[in-house]
Amino acid sequence: MHSPRKYTHPFVFLLLVIPFGAASGFLGVTIVYLLGRAGVDPVTIAVLTGLSFLPHTFKFLYAPLVDLTLTRKLWFVMASVTSALAIAVLGMIPATEAGLPWLRVLVVVGNVATAFLSMAIESLMAYNTAPGELGRTAGWFQAGNLGGSGLGGGLALVIAENTTIAWLPGLVLAIVCLITGIAIRYTTEPETHLPAVSDERHGITSQQDSPAVWSAVHHVLLDLWQVARSRMGYLGLLICFLPIGSGAAGSLFPLFATEWGASAGDVAATSGALSGLLAALGCMVGGYFCDRMDRKLAYALFGLLMSACAVLMAWAPHNLAMYYVFVLSYGFISGLCYAAFTAVTLEAIGTGAAATKYSIFASLSNTPIAYMGILNSHFFDQSGSNAGLYSDAAMGVAGVMVFLLITVASRGMHNRYMQRRQAF
Repeated sequence: MHSPRKYTHPFVFLLLVIPFGAASGFLGVTIVYLLGRAGVDPVTIAVLTGLSFLPHTFKFLYAPLVDLTLTRKLWFVMASVTSALAIAVLGMIPATEAGLPWLRVLVVVGNVATAFLSMAIESLMAYNTAPGELGRTAGWFQAGNLGGSGLGGGLALVIAENTTIAWLPGLVLAIVCLITGIAIRYTTEPETHLPAVSDERHGITSQQDSPAVWSAVHHVLLDLWQVARSRMGYLGLLICFLPIGSGAAGSLFPLFATEWGASAGDVAATSGALSGLLAALGCMVGGYFCDRMDRKLAYALFGLLMSACAVLMAWAPHNLAMYYVFVLSYGFISGLCYAAFTAVTLEAIGTGAAATKYSIFASLSNTPIAYMGILNSHFFDQSGSNAGLYSDAAMGVAGVMVFLLITVASRGMHNRYMQRRQAF
């Protein structure tokens, strides 16, 4: 008689994913602000932040390692230590034009580590979440991601602006990341996907023989195909490519600071601590709604809300008060969008080879973040802050329209397919 599965409280995933968000915030707010103040041009900065997405964009290529080797918990521990070291060392490199070569290397290395860290968490999350609470877990998970980004940006920038010890912000952040990782002990390890191979001559069972490994790989590929061929699966994959709710304009806000009369302290508060808190709240709210309505529709609605926020920011007076209002509003809406995307992904992938399947969705979702970041920065560099905001808004609306059109068309095809199956 099997005992009922014990699910993990979503707060555990909030703690575990903080290092992922902290690494992103440290680069996207603190390093970006310091580079901008040092006179590095916006496109060069955008390319540096774009490099941070590369390991996550292609992590589906090495995601099967997490599903087929070691344990998720061991992968998490190794990645947690490596990413903490990368953050600490990154803080030791001068945020200047001269420091860019080393910054590029550390950004890539650190994000390979956080890619493995996130894959381990996502696999554990898929296994440890009740089916009816996908939105709730997604909300807590993304609250930790965006809250960690607030720590990485706000806390690190405040320290950087109030100390002459250049390496202190990175070291403090690395220690925080290691402490939150202790929560890994409160998760349950999923069952391995490696099938057992019996040796009747010696009466032993092995999971390491080559035939078993290839059988496991086949199982993972079959699992992926089942997701991709389902309507929920291919619509979820489509969302990943579209610029809906990417939050890419957020990387421009530290560069807007001088124009809008914002100091380093204002940037730290808005793009860091306060924005992180509001984004975390947005994740909770978004997760709540995703358990009570169609999750794909929720994602589209939140994406339109983000576009509206960008347009209103462009129309508003460019002063400090409006800077606070719209940067914080954008942060809250980012939380809504991140929670909805995670809920859609968890619904689409199920369990099975969760690290590989989630990684494909997460990898592809970095594509619009990367190209929107460069596109928005180009318009900002050429025509100012309003052009960057209009670029973000227009692409977001276009993405929602494409998604809704394909959703409606696919519903009709799916219904006709089901009718033909019933006829036979």
